[in-house]
Amino acid sequence: MAPPAALLTDLRDTVVRGSGTHVADVPARHGLHPLAGGLQNHVYAWESPADGPICLKLYVKGNHRRRVEREWAALTLLAKHDVSGVPRPLWSDNEDSIPAIGMTLLPGTSLLESPDREAALSGLAHTTQRLQSVPLSGLLAGLERIDSGAHYVNRLTNSWPTLLAGHEGDPMTAEMRARLTAWHDSGDAELLNDDGTGSVFSRGDSNLLNWLRDGVISACVDFEYSGYGTTFFDAADLIEHISARAIPDTSWIELLPELGITPANRRHFLAAQRTCALRWLAVLWKQRHTRADQFAAQHTRVQLLQSPHTSWRG
Repeated sequence: MAPPAALLTDLRDTVVRGSGTHVADVPARHGLHPLAGGLQNHVYAWESPADGPICLKLYVKGNHRRRVEREWAALTLLAKHDVSGVPRPLWSDNEDSIPAIGMTLLPGTSLLESPDREAALSGLAHTTQRLQSVPLSGLLAGLERIDSGAHYVNRLTNSWPTLLAGHEGDPMTAEMRARLTAWHDSGDAELLNDDGTGSVFSRGDSNLLNWLRDGVISACVDFEYSGYGTTFFDAADLIEHISARAIPDTSWIELLPELGITPANRRHFLAAQRTCALRWLAVLWKQRHTRADQFAAQHTRVQLLQSPHTSWRG
């Protein structure tokens, strides 16, 4: 399927580069409707004259971290195996420094707004199982997911301690070091570096805002972080994403078997869970003054998961 060349040229020249026509006029002129959630990209719904409703995604930061290649490879692989609940790839345009992909537009509303959240979460687990069952091949078989366990361990071992060293006068620095020390002493990093459970296809993006609910289907979008990963880390990263705090722990704990957590990988999951939570604490620490409530809540979350009496340890 051929990309809409004139539309893409107009978008690149006006929306992204800000030249010519006022930027707000361009989407309206082409019948484009901005979609929520595209924080790093420009994402639109478009009624294609030839193909009906599609999702058009402009990667305004280019192919940074091979995100365009990852998403196209993921969509192509999933279409090959007829996985439902994900977009189908239509066309890719990489001739410009601002690549674009066209894909089918999925129906549905935010999973977090579902009136039957338990059913929606079970549907999420079912879709995740289907994604992880797809045999890895091509680019994704040799490319680890973005924001992997190894990446988190590196940030917690090297980057965050360096930042803390520059804030010795901050009243929270000593407590942040105490959380880091507890994490180091737990052996969680060693467990993550020795996964021992085999690789599966991973979306690499755990934001629940990228999940939709349509009838009995829980569908997902945004595959630009895709690569190989592990079942236990994907489950931990999903549960500990800050968008998941709206879901009570009782719901997540009940869902663990459906997310692939077994007695054999439970220790790895708990290590990944504590690591993901601590990584979010490090992210929010840098914004502790502007996002004070979220930082405080995440601090409490890490303390809970590091406690020997947490319900997560069973």
